Amino acid sequence: MQPSSQTTNRVASIDIFRGITMIVMIFVNELAEVKHLPYWTYHAPGRLDYMTYVDMVFPFFLFIIGMSMPLSVRARLKQNPSMPALWLHIFLRSLGLVVIGLVLANADQAGPMLLPGSVWALIALLGAMLYLNVYSSTSKSKTWLRLLGLALVVIMYAMFRRTTPSGGIGWINFSYPEILGLIGFSYFATSLLYVPTRRAIWAPGAWFVLLVALNSLCSAHILNIFNHIPLYVWPFGNFSMPLNIMAGILTSTIFLGPQWPENRKKIAYSISFALICLVSAYLLTPLGVSKIRATPTWCLYSTAASVLCFTMLYWVCDMQKKTGWAFFIKPAGSNALLTYLLPDLWFFLFSALGITYLGTHMNFGLPGVLKAMLFTMLMVAISSVLTKAKVRLQL
Repeated sequence: MQPSSQTTNRVASIDIFRGITMIVMIFVNELAEVKHLPYWTYHAPGRLDYMTYVDMVFPFFLFIIGMSMPLSVRARLKQNPSMPALWLHIFLRSLGLVVIGLVLANADQAGPMLLPGSVWALIALLGAMLYLNVYSSTSKSKTWLRLLGLALVVIMYAMFRRTTPSGGIGWINFSYPEILGLIGFSYFATSLLYVPTRRAIWAPGAWFVLLVALNSLCSAHILNIFNHIPLYVWPFGNFSMPLNIMAGILTSTIFLGPQWPENRKKIAYSISFALICLVSAYLLTPLGVSKIRATPTWCLYSTAASVLCFTMLYWVCDMQKKTGWAFFIKPAGSNALLTYLLPDLWFFLFSALGITYLGTHMNFGLPGVLKAMLFTMLMVAISSVLTKAKVRLQL
C-alpha cells in the first residue's frame, strides 16, 4: 500500500499526506458508532444528494495511492526491468489486498465452524502479517515465518463457513471485499491503463478525462451494465475509484515528473487542475452528489480537495523543508497497511476475549468524540512503536 522507503524518504509530503489520511480514516470509522452528533460527522445517506468530509476520506486514500504509483513502478523497473515481473507484482499486490479485505468483510458472518469469527479473523490477519512483514536481509527465519503466515491464511480460508440467507452453509462471501479489497481491484484496473502508457506525459490526463466521462455515463444510467458487474469480473466498477487513483497519478506527474522543474509551474498547474475539477463537479451536479452512488461530482470534489491539500503539503514539507510538526504522523504514513489493520486487530482481540465495555460505553455526543480521538491517538502510537520495532508490512 505504500511505495518503497527510498521513495517516501525523498518525497516527504507523500508520507505525511498518507499519514493524515490514515489518521482521519481511523477517527471517522470510530466516530461512526457514536450517536447524537451533527449530520456532517457521518457518511451522507445514499438517497440524498450531498456529501460530508467523511465521504472524502476514501477518495483521499485512493488519490495518494495514485501519487505513489509512478514512483513505485519506476523504482521497481530500475531494480528489475522485466515487465512480466512487474505485472506479477501488480497482480500479487492486488490479490493480497483482496484476500485481507475478504477476511475483514467475512469475520462477522462466521457461522458453524470450529472457531468464533473474531478468533478466525485474528489468526488470519496475524498470518497475513507474518507473510507480509519486511524482514531484514540477515534474518535466518524469514522464509519459515512467511511460510507459516501463508499456511495460517490458507487454513483459515479453508475452514471458513457461514450461514447463507436461505439457511444453508456457505463459504467466503465475495459480494463486498471491504475497503482493502476495493483498493486492490481499483489498483489493478488503474495499472492496466497506466503501465502501458506511463512514458506519455499526456496519458494520465487523457485517462482521467475518459474515466470521468465513463463514470458520468454510468451515473446517468446510460452505461448501467457496469453498475452490476462484480469487481472480480470487471475491476473498474463504475470507474469512480480508478478515477480517483488516476487523479493521483496526474498530480504525481505534475509535481514529481521531470517535465516542470520550476516549483511555481508545478503549483500553478496543480491549482489549475483543482479548479477544473471544481467547475466540472458543479456542472455534473444533476447526476447526483453521493459517495454511496459513486457519482462524478463526489469524485471530482474529492479530487479537487486532494490536489489542493497535497499542494499545500508539498509547499510546506518539500519546498520549505518543514516536516518536524509531522513527527506523530509519519509512522502512520510510512507503515500504512499495519496502521490500517490495527483497529481491526484491536476489535477482534477484545471480541475474542469477551471484553465489550469500550464498545458499549461512551457512544454518544462529546464523550464519544473524545473516545474516538483517544482511540485514534492510541492506534497511531502503537503503529509508531511497532514501526520502530521493525514490524513493517508491505505488499
